[in-house]
Amino acid sequence: MLVYPIALEDDDGAVLVTSPDFPELTTFGEDREEAVARAVDALEEAIAARIHARDEVPKPSKGKVFATLPSLTSVKVLLYQGMREQGIGKAELARRLGWHLPQVDRVLDVEHHSRLDQMDAALSAIGWRLDVNATRVAESGS
Repeated sequence: MLVYPIALEDDDGAVLVTSPDFPELTTFGEDREEAVARAVDALEEAIAARIHARDEVPKPSKGKVFATLPSLTSVKVLLYQGMREQGIGKAELARRLGWHLPQVDRVLDVEHHSRLDQMDAALSAIGWRLDVNATRVAESGS
């Protein structure tokens, strides 16, 4: 999963969230937990807007506090970044996959719930493979 750094600061009792990687991102929460949850939604919106505009979606930079993108959104970002790095447009990806353009639009749409096999196929079409692993996380409240 991709984790992007965020900055949290007190703003008259609310917690303001910004991101060094996405200057357009600003959101808030009543407390730290809500602010981080809203940051994930705001990140997905910023990423969707950049993909729609065919702008760069940066790789995550370093930081101390992070917002973790959902797995499917992370895979879509990686696909988009790989396509841009290789100069592969949507039409070329559709040709390689034997898909229609609307199908390619959906695998790049962070709001669409694409199937994992579709994401695997799209990544394979640009010469990438999705590697999956699970990591045990510490229990909260212990």
